[in-house]
Amino acid sequence: MNDGPAEAAIRAALEIEAAQTLESIQKAVRGFATSYGYDRFVLFSASSASEEVVERIYWVEGDWFGDNQGVDAEDYVRRCPVSRHILYARESFFWKKLQVEGGERYQVVRSPRGPGVQGLQVPVFGPQGLEGAMSLGGEQVDGSPQVRLGLGIVATAAFFCARKLLEAPMGETIRKLSQREREVLAWTAAGLRQIDIARTLGLSERTVENHLRSARRRLGVTTTAQAIKIAIRNGEIDG
Repeated sequence: MNDGPAEAAIRAALEIEAAQTLESIQKAVRGFATSYGYDRFVLFSASSASEEVVERIYWVEGDWFGDNQGVDAEDYVRRCPVSRHILYARESFFWKKLQVEGGERYQVVRSPRGPGVQGLQVPVFGPQGLEGAMSLGGEQVDGSPQVRLGLGIVATAAFFCARKLLEAPMGETIRKLSQREREVLAWTAAGLRQIDIARTLGLSERTVENHLRSARRRLGVTTTAQAIKIAIRNGEIDG
């Protein structure tokens, strides 16, 4: 007997947890999502503190334009209004691409229906708030609550595993923080907000966020709180 969406999603998430390569993550996601009509994928890290929502693109695949042409990941994903909508969402949402005079536009919808490219956007949250997202699309997709929840489980697992694999430090030689990273972490540890740190150091908020992100990556952690603890333990900033 075939598994339902819940069982299949859990199985896919377990495969993703054990993945050692991005290709293994992609295979597990496809194995679940294509069964329900989703054959287009975008996975990226994100931050509500950055001027640009999209930080790093991990994976783009599929015929997003419906013309069998490749997708310019940097241009398409960063400009896509669906990517920015995650700033205002607290849970996954369906979207649909509409053909209008002079081009096309995206619309957030209650459920997918009718012809055309449509899909689900899954924002991923962590200790620092918005941390990433995955968008899954197709032309005839299943929008049932069971599949929506299953895709949320799979997308969240895919994001955290991809980030661990792609943004982990390469070795001990890069674990030492730069001077600016130490300054930004120290001010963060002191309780200053990013906007206040930016003013104090004469930087943009985006640059402050980039320094925090770089510090987390160098120290091999996923949250700024963890980075602060390690930096204090290593004597790079005062406790």
